[in-house]
Amino acid sequence: MHFTSEQRLDDGVLEREFTLGEIPGTLWTPESTAPVPLILMAHNNGLPKAQPRLVARGRYTAANGYAVATVDAAGCGDRPRSAAEEQARADIRRAFQTGEPVEHIDDIFESLVGPLVHKAVPDWRTTLDALLALPGIGGPVGYSGWMALGVHLAAIEPRIVAASFYAGGFVPRAQREEARQVTIPLLMLLQWDDEGNPRQRALDLFDAFGSKEKTLHANMGGHTGTPWFEGEDVNRFYGRHLKAVSGKP
Repeated sequence: MHFTSEQRLDDGVLEREFTLGEIPGTLWTPESTAPVPLILMAHNNGLPKAQPRLVARGRYTAANGYAVATVDAAGCGDRPRSAAEEQARADIRRAFQTGEPVEHIDDIFESLVGPLVHKAVPDWRTTLDALLALPGIGGPVGYSGWMALGVHLAAIEPRIVAASFYAGGFVPRAQREEARQVTIPLLMLLQWDDEGNPRQRALDLFDAFGSKEKTLHANMGGHTGTPWFEGEDVNRFYGRHLKAVSGKP
């Protein structure tokens, strides 16, 4: 892992850009004299790590006592995209513009998101290995954000012990089935009127998770309308499952 830049923010958080082979990432860490828990934070469906809402969440979460990392995994952000991915994105835009049936749009999403998830997972696990080797990061590990990726990671990565999911993106059929294997504590945020995410599908997915402790927060509004106070609730969730385990206050 090679750090390429750093800046100290007004709230004391240290923001550092890094590269890990071909993987570009950002790491936010709080002022702390002891190792802190780590949260992996991902945005939906190939958007960049520099997306303003993700950056704001990362900085806010780090200021509350966590190391937070995000990366542009394979096919995400400015990383090279395959011809098939570019064609799928073009097909999705055209399908929405022409008002094609939901079932057809779902098939196109399936062809894009399923491969993206499987390409992204190795980069995230490589990043996790490198982050846990850094001084000041002691675990345990949480996950936040992109649900399709998070379901797969939570099912196969034992170091992730809690997750908060944003139910605002398409989840492939394989991950809907895989949800039954996920048993860690979960907090799922749902926008009740999300124009791109059928409400019943999100509720069915929540029901499918195998976790004994799972919480659903539903708020009125569209895709980007998650209320600011949900950030506080997410931090309380991580406080119970990451800080309590690590012994941090």
